[in-house]
Amino acid sequence: MTSEELDAAILAECRAWIGTPYRHQASVKGVGCDCLGLLRGIWRAVRGREPEAPPPYSPDWGDVSGGETLLAAAGRHLVRTEAIAPARVLLFRWHPHLPAKHVGIVLDKRTFIHACEHAGVAKARLSGQWLRRVAGIYHFPAAANSTVKSER
Repeated sequence: MTSEELDAAILAECRAWIGTPYRHQASVKGVGCDCLGLLRGIWRAVRGREPEAPPPYSPDWGDVSGGETLLAAAGRHLVRTEAIAPARVLLFRWHPHLPAKHVGIVLDKRTFIHACEHAGVAKARLSGQWLRRVAGIYHFPAAANSTVKSER
């Protein structure tokens, strides 16, 4: 699969998840997911088996541990990049002093998709308030091996 085909598959799968209700720790299209579950479900649809199972986590997990768990996992399984483009995975931090703990996927230059507690999986405008919170930009690896090194 070329990178263009992979991006097209990711974007098509993203759109298929719109309307999925929010369910903490879930990852089932049409049934429920959180932001990480959305990313996991899209990974399964376009790449197959998940590279690792996430440990159980509470809604405030990042606030309590202080560790960059989400960024570390992204670094193990995704490829870091500098450019925001369609099909790119965005990691967000709510506040500068807190770890990244939210995930979205870019649909086009103005919108992204994410799962949020009160709206489920929905499109959102990629506005300044979101752009200021970006902690990392990644893309899915093109190779069959999901464990890759960063471009940086």
